[in-house]
Amino acid sequence: MTEKWKDAGINRQIAGWQAMKKTNCKIVDEKLADLLLDPHAVPAKVQAHVAECGSCQAELGKLKAIMQLLDTWEAPEPSPYFLTRLGAKMREERQAAPAGWLARGVARIRASVAYGPGLHVRPLAAMALTVTLLVGGGAYLGVTDWMQPAQPSPQAAVVHDLQTLDSNAQVLDQMESLSGNESGD
Repeated sequence: MTEKWKDAGINRQIAGWQAMKKTNCKIVDEKLADLLLDPHAVPAKVQAHVAECGSCQAELGKLKAIMQLLDTWEAPEPSPYFLTRLGAKMREERQAAPAGWLARGVARIRASVAYGPGLHVRPLAAMALTVTLLVGGGAYLGVTDWMQPAQPSPQAAVVHDLQTLDSNAQVLDQMESLSGNESGD
């Protein structure tokens, strides 16, 4: 009975190690390209895992083979008439009629704005948008300034105080003259 438990425990440990190895392999799999291109930049932990793990070594070998194959590959020269045929195909696509009535209408409007004689509409639209933004921004600033009370300047306060004192002096002079007239009667 105890041997069964030992075997089950060992099997669990082995399964745990395998799961941990798969996790490590997934982490290392992300670093294999770095290991191939710049081995000094890869952490030592990754290099040690690749040295011990056969599947990671095989994967690294496959990457090396692919890189060597890509080094020997040369891009084919394009056909001398490639650009001519591409331009003709694009013209055909542009001139092809769209399928539905709505698509035809949208295509007509798009073509008249983008390619047609109404090409002068773009600068006018840009100017109209600029004027709209300026007027709207000015109106916004005017509204926001209107809602905030104006802060009096310090000079305005001094002038106001002097005006008040002057008006008080005039009132006192008028009261004196009135009181002087009553005593003189």
